[in-house]
Amino acid sequence: MSLYRLLAGFIRQHWRSYFASALMLVAVAVLGVAIPRQVGHIIDQLVAHKLAGAALLEQLGIVLLMGVAIYFLRVGWRLQLFAAAYQLGVRLRTRLYDKLTVQGPGFYHGQRTGDLMARATNDIDAVELAAGEAMLAGFDGSMTLILVVAMMTLGIDWRLGLAALLPFPLMALAFWRISDHIHHAWHDSLGRFSKLNDHVQETLTGVRTMRALGLQGRNSNELSKLAGDAAASSLTAQRWEAAFEPAVGLTLSTSAVTTLGVGGYLVWHNELTIGALTSFSMYLGQLIWPMFAAGWVLSLLERGKAAWGRLAPILDDVPSVSDDGQTERLRPGLLAYRNLGFSYPEQTAPALSAVSLELEAGKTLGLVGPTGSGKSTLLRLLLRQYPLQTGAIEWDGVSVEDYKLDTLRNAISWVPQEPFLFSASIADNIALVKPDATREDVERVAKLAAVHQDILRLPHGYDTPVGEKGVALSGGQRQRVAIARALLADAPLLLLDDALSAVDTQTEAQILQHLKEARRGRTVIIVSHRLSAVADADHIAVLRHGRITETGSHEDLVERDGWYASQWRYQQLEASLDEL
Repeated sequence: MSLYRLLAGFIRQHWRSYFASALMLVAVAVLGVAIPRQVGHIIDQLVAHKLAGAALLEQLGIVLLMGVAIYFLRVGWRLQLFAAAYQLGVRLRTRLYDKLTVQGPGFYHGQRTGDLMARATNDIDAVELAAGEAMLAGFDGSMTLILVVAMMTLGIDWRLGLAALLPFPLMALAFWRISDHIHHAWHDSLGRFSKLNDHVQETLTGVRTMRALGLQGRNSNELSKLAGDAAASSLTAQRWEAAFEPAVGLTLSTSAVTTLGVGGYLVWHNELTIGALTSFSMYLGQLIWPMFAAGWVLSLLERGKAAWGRLAPILDDVPSVSDDGQTERLRPGLLAYRNLGFSYPEQTAPALSAVSLELEAGKTLGLVGPTGSGKSTLLRLLLRQYPLQTGAIEWDGVSVEDYKLDTLRNAISWVPQEPFLFSASIADNIALVKPDATREDVERVAKLAAVHQDILRLPHGYDTPVGEKGVALSGGQRQRVAIARALLADAPLLLLDDALSAVDTQTEAQILQHLKEARRGRTVIIVSHRLSAVADADHIAVLRHGRITETGSHEDLVERDGWYASQWRYQQLEASLDEL
């Protein structure tokens, strides 16, 4: 959809506001062209000695009232028009946010956070200006131009009007050339600002790493270069916008010269009065606004088109995972992977090949294997972060693709290895999934996650702010807060994706014991590199190179003397050495 179709649809929806603004603008334009005619009439009467005293004051009072009316009408249409135009910005930001929230990880692999933020701010502001300022200036300028030209040619003298309008086709040609340069300049400017925004966002996110590696100087130089490029690009766009003024000035100067020449000739031959020539000169001065308005409108529209060209692909992008399921109720039952295969777009080797697993409701499954063997991929496909390629995943006999996404994801509590905490208090982060939870509920799950005592040692306890992404907490504390949050959700399926990697073995054993006691029929899948985390699982599966190579209980796998047994002996030896 083009920018013009977007604006047309928006104007149709808010036609009352635009219509009211248009009526007020028409009134402003009519009063604006009436003032010069009234002034010319006063001058002719003064020259003829027909106006003086109270009558003169009355005529001047009429001009003053016209000016006051124009002032209030301009305030009125601004309130009407901009109140409507701001709604477009709200709508676009809401659409963009909704679109971003349904996109899967594959979408974000090809996007930069700073660039998306720039589109949500700068680009939408540019489209909003096109819906407000551009529409206003375009209508006001066009109405003023039509009325002024009509008064010049039909109300005063058509010959004088034709002489004044002779240079205007050349100005139109200049505007066309300038607007083309403005479009490309603003497109480049918005892109460079996006790169600058992305660099600043990455710098602030990784500031501790940058300091640790001593990269402040190099980072500062790169920032200076990006800021300079963005400033230079913006300056280029502004220079092209400024080119409208010389074109307007040259056109109106040429028009003024021809007007004085032709007008003087007509006055000399008594074919035109001095008052009429004065009115015509005032009308010529009123053409300054329509000319500048034309340049301003072209600039705003080209900026809006450049911004919309960056926004539209994001808004029109089809989510990588479709939400076509119709089943809105999920009953916990058998969870089954059926001959599952999957490959990431950026990789040649398959991440999963012919994986088949079954897990009864209320049981615990442990997934272990080397790094990159496909353990996390199994969870992400269950969460439908990626579309299924081959095979199927069924829950209670229903394919996960047949469930509505909200239904499926509300039935799962997922704790990734690197959990995300919001810039709020610890209590608010735990209660995120259940805002009406009491403090007792929050403390209960914190105790199950073995983080309660850690929280009490913080300055403000559960009311301690965690900072951006939980920066005020250690890695193990962040993981345990995330586990507490997942337990508070009380979903029928709990996924722990290496969520105990940052805690010591003693704390890990404590958490697992609490989970075992508080499970209450909940199905659990634990992904871990530490085999002690899955030793008590009802069923354990070993993945290597995307395939299941071993399955069984802990005791069965240790007796088989395969990969699991060798890793178990190695980790037990390592743990015994750590105790020395």
